[in-house]
Amino acid sequence: MSRLSLSFTQALAGAIAVFLMLLSSQASALCTVTCSCVVSTTNVVFGTINPLSLSNTDSAGNVAVTCGGVAGLLIPLQVDISKGSGASYASRTMSYGTSKLSYNLYQDSGYSMVFGDASSGTVDSSASITIAAIGYATVNFPVYGRVFGAQTTMVPGPYSDTISVTLTYY
Repeated sequence: MSRLSLSFTQALAGAIAVFLMLLSSQASALCTVTCSCVVSTTNVVFGTINPLSLSNTDSAGNVAVTCGGVAGLLIPLQVDISKGSGASYASRTMSYGTSKLSYNLYQDSGYSMVFGDASSGTVDSSASITIAAIGYATVNFPVYGRVFGAQTTMVPGPYSDTISVTLTYY
């Protein structure tokens, strides 16, 4: 079993634009002598947030896992996402000074399955990759982000949070 942990930053910058960013865009680790996996992400960009709006602000990103090794090799894997600096998965929190901005990350486009580590009512993502004859295969895990509406106490500024993405494969 190999575990790979990455960190990405969620920031609210400039005119209250929010970006989900991987601090390290790629990372790799050795599975066994016969395989290795690489993780990369696509940013979740919320754009401009209106704190007076009652509507949520939604966006989407991706965690991609590419594994290589011997043709025909089956690699089971799991992707977990931490709760960040907040106290729970119920609502992740970005901060700017003492101001807070509530958001969450989901596994589904219906925003009903909180993407986490399979604890506290969250779900993680699991899959298996079969290495093709060319030696590489990729599986994508969509990440859906939502900044909740009606956060009227929010002040403009660069809000941020740090999330860890953990890849476990065998």
